[in-house]
Amino acid sequence: MVATIADLQKGERGVITDISSSNIPLKLLEMGCLPGNQVQLVQKAPFADPLYLNINGSHLAIRKETAALIVIDKY
Repeated sequence: MVATIADLQKGERGVITDISSSNIPLKLLEMGCLPGNQVQLVQKAPFADPLYLNINGSHLAIRKETAALIVIDKY
């Protein structure tokens, strides 16, 4: 089963493995959302959207819909 950032629970971590979708905004790539980078779910907003993430020390919030396009390996 393929895991995505949207599958993370609060406090869980993973490593981004694939961002091949063309629907991912360029801004996310510029902010470090790249393969090989670590990601941790810090907090979920009410109704689980958006997700507040720590990606290699940078904090950002992304929509769950976008998070579901970013494939990770959980650990």
